Amino acid sequence: MAYTAEKPGPRATSDQLRARIPGWGVDLDPRDRPSVPKERFAPEVTGAHWDFPERQPGYDTRERSIEHAFVTPVFGTAAPLKGLSGAVRRYAYRRYSEGRAAHWLLLIGADRIDVVESRIRAVLQGKPDNPVTESGLRSEITGHGGSARRRSPRADVKHQWLDPFVSGAPWIAAAGFVAAAVGRRKTRAQKREDARG
Repeated sequence: MAYTAEKPGPRATSDQLRARIPGWGVDLDPRDRPSVPKERFAPEVTGAHWDFPERQPGYDTRERSIEHAFVTPVFGTAAPLKGLSGAVRRYAYRRYSEGRAAHWLLLIGADRIDVVESRIRAVLQGKPDNPVTESGLRSEITGHGGSARRRSPRADVKHQWLDPFVSGAPWIAAAGFVAAAVGRRKTRAQKREDARG
């Protein structure tokens, strides 16, 4: 018996298991296994016409783990690497093994850089993010967000007081940066005006 101090009895034989459990051992005979044709090289059966699949164009510029000799024959191209985040991702793949924490920390850092790059790009295109509607704040107010958390076993109740700081911190920091830059510019302008007058 499992999880007891008693020594387990002898293991049941294949014939005993087959008699006790309907269907036990149906795949012991390779002739009964549906996957067997896939497990052996038989081009006449499978219709395979190549030893190695034809490579997708652009494989030589794709990032790959240093553990692998080459990129898989087919790979995604929907989100090509770009900007500083792309450079960090390329460095992570070129320099560190997937078994190293540095590899994954660099990729996480590249994700954060990509967020900043995307927000800057959105501002430059005249389509800045809207923190009120895009953060779910409006639905928290109109959709009974507070009452849904009271007397609730939800895990996010314990840290909900931090959410405004975490979500709002980048916006507060950006506003502070802009205010400081405007203040410095006004101070310089005032000094120039005082020097002239």
